[in-house]
Amino acid sequence: MNATATPELLRMQGLVKRFDGILATDHLSLSVHEGELVAVIGPNGAGKTTLITLLSGELAPDEGSVVFAGRAVTRLAVHARAELGFARSFQITSIFPDFTVLQNVALAVQAEAGHSFRFWGDASADAGLARTATGFLEEVGLAARAALLAASLSHGEKRALEIAIALAARPRLLLLDEPMAGMGPEESARMITLLSSLKGRLSTILIEHDMEAVFALADRIAVLVSGRIIALGTPDEIRGNEEVRQAYLGEGGA
Repeated sequence: MNATATPELLRMQGLVKRFDGILATDHLSLSVHEGELVAVIGPNGAGKTTLITLLSGELAPDEGSVVFAGRAVTRLAVHARAELGFARSFQITSIFPDFTVLQNVALAVQAEAGHSFRFWGDASADAGLARTATGFLEEVGLAARAALLAASLSHGEKRALEIAIALAARPRLLLLDEPMAGMGPEESARMITLLSSLKGRLSTILIEHDMEAVFALADRIAVLVSGRIIALGTPDEIRGNEEVRQAYLGEGGA
């Protein structure tokens, strides 16, 4: 997609985060447009997860600003950002393993609907919640697994369930931190298909080491090294960038 053809949804300006005097995020500026998928790549220790954590509100920047849908959100807490439309998935799956697949998503639907006071009830027993949750499971290819305990799912299926839970919050922006980590080729291919189906509907920031996935999915790619963006462009532009090839995409890839 042509990012400039759609309105800007998210803008980071001059973000700085230090840990014990070390710059993890070094005056980073980046924008994401409506419906755009921006991949952030870089070697281990480049600051990718720190960036996601700053955007989700779990960490506050030492300097800089974050604007979402025209509103300054730099100091907003995690729950306040979620209410505005942020949703995050983690490197390690964050699901309720002893609940069924349907119950996991039904709880997210219930919370989004404003009924979190019933959280520990069986949300999947509510026909309306269950119907809505089933729709999200169909979207991620897990409808046939609805009655299983989440703990019994394969690694790739757990990541798909996490996406369904995120979608149940009806977000405007997905923050995905290595959704394909630990997956084999077949599971990665299914996740690429799933994320591709969401393009254009949701804005997404994707942190990922799987270069095949990155180049298949991204509208733009930001290359992060030592907390700084050293290159930003389309997949073709990044492939052809000699500095990127030397710093990151060179011998042996990611």
